[in-house]
Amino acid sequence: MSTTKTSLSKTSVITDFKEITKMGLSVSVVFSALAGYLLGAETISYTTLILLALGGYFMVGASNAYNQIIERDLDALMDRTKNRPIPAGRMSVNTAFTIATVFTILGIVTLYNINPKTAMWGAISIFLYTSVYTPLKTKTPLSVFVGALPGAIPFMLGWVAARGEFGIEPGTLFAIQFFWQFPHFWSIGWFLYEDYEKGGFFMLPTGKRDKGTAVQIIMYSVWTVLVSVIPVLGFTGDLKLSIVGAVLVFLLGMLMLVFALRLFKQRTVKAAKQLMLSSVFYITMLQIIYVADKFLR
Repeated sequence: MSTTKTSLSKTSVITDFKEITKMGLSVSVVFSALAGYLLGAETISYTTLILLALGGYFMVGASNAYNQIIERDLDALMDRTKNRPIPAGRMSVNTAFTIATVFTILGIVTLYNINPKTAMWGAISIFLYTSVYTPLKTKTPLSVFVGALPGAIPFMLGWVAARGEFGIEPGTLFAIQFFWQFPHFWSIGWFLYEDYEKGGFFMLPTGKRDKGTAVQIIMYSVWTVLVSVIPVLGFTGDLKLSIVGAVLVFLLGMLMLVFALRLFKQRTVKAAKQLMLSSVFYITMLQIIYVADKFLR
């Protein structure tokens, strides 16, 4: 019995650690950063790849932990978050704060060992996410715009890690992920509208699940696709995309746009979920196509 309880306790601790750092989200962010690195690297350094993966996870994990500390009372009101470690009483605020602080220090130090600019952008992302985006979520729908700034950093962070400088190339990667976040997060805000309302979060641009919000989702989906194919024109320095790669990205974008138009027409929870899934598919496949295009070109 004692062995079983110990095993269950360890499992619970690991599960709570994953939840407080949002492991799934953190891994997807690391994937974006690694894709950006592969695009920018002239010679691949596996040491840098490992440091970027670790540092990226530390930074995102820290941001998520700080976020859950700040929003713990509101999380307790919403169905999707009430079982998180802090509102459920499985983890104290002090423990979560320790994890967040240690992760912040480890993240900055790890990224600094790649180059100072990578560490600087990592630190900026934590600050914007926890000190600006999180407090604004209960005050204005513009919080999504603010949140899109740190959310767009990982893709370009990889390029900065590879080159040690910021220019048109990482700027383009930033723009792609920046515009993409609006249809992605607004679709989430749509199908979780009632739950967000319990916590007092304002996530939709008009504040309602209406045509106005759906129109803006379509507009930002179009902008996402346009920005994503710009490298084919040769205006983005060393960041290039072949015609084949651009066609594939464009077709992916059209798929996402179809679901955005469906949401405009149907305005249902199901349509919003489909758009969210298509947006995740879009950004993941885009990064794979970009990297494959570079090495196969």
